[in-house]
Amino acid sequence: MEWKEISGNWVLIPGKPTGIIHFLGGAFVATAPHITYRLLLENIAEKGFVIVATPFINTLDHTAIAQQTLLNFERTLLRLEDRGMLGKKYLPIYGIGHSMGCKLHLLIGSLFPVERAGNILISFNNYAARDAIPLIEQFNSTFQYNSSFAVEFTPSPLETKQLIQERYSVRRNLLIKFNNDTIDQSAPLAELLQKRFPEMVTTQILPGNHLTPLGQDVKWQTGKDFNPLDAIGQWFKQEVYRDLQQLKRTILFWLNPLSSPL
Repeated sequence: MEWKEISGNWVLIPGKPTGIIHFLGGAFVATAPHITYRLLLENIAEKGFVIVATPFINTLDHTAIAQQTLLNFERTLLRLEDRGMLGKKYLPIYGIGHSMGCKLHLLIGSLFPVERAGNILISFNNYAARDAIPLIEQFNSTFQYNSSFAVEFTPSPLETKQLIQERYSVRRNLLIKFNNDTIDQSAPLAELLQKRFPEMVTTQILPGNHLTPLGQDVKWQTGKDFNPLDAIGQWFKQEVYRDLQQLKRTILFWLNPLSSPL
């Protein structure tokens, strides 16, 4: 498989697709998801899932970003279908988001009529602009005499919560939190979703941190004679892979509980 750029998205297509993944990454690494999340996405594609990773540039208007990423995704699906690259059988569509990508999938599922077999939300956070971007607070302070100049994401954290509570339509959800992630807000989201869709929401706490999904392939060429430095290199490689491999196994098992062990 090779990454292809189709209608503004980065796409991986396995030989016999069993499902489609719409992937949205974090705020500052989403411009090149086929690079920043390469190892995770390629591993998922190897198990039969078409990957459509939509890049985006972060702005304060998250509603507009959600609408544009959905539009780009749907355009790509039409291109793939027109080219006969998805086969003739029905393929379920799943959303996978990391960090800000979670919020975008939640907005897509709340504001637009989409069909999703489920969403996987990794390291969700819903901070106000002043908490997410330090410079925003300085800007707000400058214009504090006029509240109309205050800078905030659209929708705000409170508005986002209300939208999910009243309109989110994707019933099956997997929330993934890492045990060393200090900015994760998955717990209150899980409560919200459980009230809306009882027994349809699963939460998994995995080893790792907020950057675990970004784990990359570490190349280590051992010398002719294995030496202590090679041992350190192999140990480091195992540590980098360990948490990412657990994340991959958790995602794939949720997508297909009958799949063979990885």
